[in-house]
Amino acid sequence: MTYDILLPLAVFAFVSSVTPGPNNLMVLASGANFGFRRTLPHMAGISAGFMIMLMLVGLGLAQVFITYPVLKTTLRVISVVYMLYLAWKIATAAAPVEGLQKKQPMTFMQAAIFQWVNPKAWAMGLTAVTVYAPSQELRTLAVVALVFGLINLPSVSSWAYLGQKMQLFLTNQRRLKVFNICMALLLVGSLYSVLV
Repeated sequence: MTYDILLPLAVFAFVSSVTPGPNNLMVLASGANFGFRRTLPHMAGISAGFMIMLMLVGLGLAQVFITYPVLKTTLRVISVVYMLYLAWKIATAAAPVEGLQKKQPMTFMQAAIFQWVNPKAWAMGLTAVTVYAPSQELRTLAVVALVFGLINLPSVSSWAYLGQKMQLFLTNQRRLKVFNICMALLLVGSLYSVLV
């Protein structure tokens, strides 16, 4: 990889990481419901999970989906069902004080695994590998994954921080419920690109 590719790669990583999508919407909701600190494992899982996914896609996993298109369709169905389930969980989340013991934010491992059913993550990963690591050399893939990891974590953290700051506004049950329902609807709306 040449150094003149690093700046465009960093810009692509930033824009694709910071714009709304399933990860950012869920981290925003988690920050609002559980606070920034309790959302840290979720954020770290997103970054680590995406870096691993990016490496595996670059090492040939994308070719499996080209060879066996039924696997891509199966993954799409699983993605939609799982994201609808997550939207339901967000919409029905309890208030932070009431639900502190019962409800838990997404764990590191859950967030890492979620990348495999996140349509935006797949689009980002396939684009990054195709455009910035077409040779699919291990070293180049590692650089692309590292750039994404360094940029992705602060990007998703900004959404969790925003969610935590929204706790000041979401002080009553009614406003929190409306917020959670809106976040759930936005998450369902992010499925549009998968379904069309």
